[in-house]
Amino acid sequence: MRLKSSIWVAAYVRRCNIEGAFAVVRKRGAEEAGAIFIVVNRLDGTATLYGPAPQTVFTDDTPADRAFSIAVGRDGPAPEADIDARLQKEMRFDPDLWIVESEDRAGRHFLDKIVA
Repeated sequence: MRLKSSIWVAAYVRRCNIEGAFAVVRKRGAEEAGAIFIVVNRLDGTATLYGPAPQTVFTDDTPADRAFSIAVGRDGPAPEADIDARLQKEMRFDPDLWIVESEDRAGRHFLDKIVA
């Protein structure tokens, strides 16, 4: 059984803060199962956006944990404007999504599972 999005986000924000990276919820989504997008801002005008991994990466029907993939910035940090444009597009598609932004000059994401 997967954790509620609200609980996962709270734990992620706490983990970022413990590791010394400031994190904040930019947009609250559906409490139960809203999609979660993570922005890692490098504080130099660039960032990387992580989004939910495609369902094709899971081997069973109900994945127990969350996996993420790079949505913007695969070849390196992208301009913040590119991140914001992608998030606007995602919000038009799914208004119940979560957006969490962390600030870390080194680009650390603190996500447990990243898939290509």
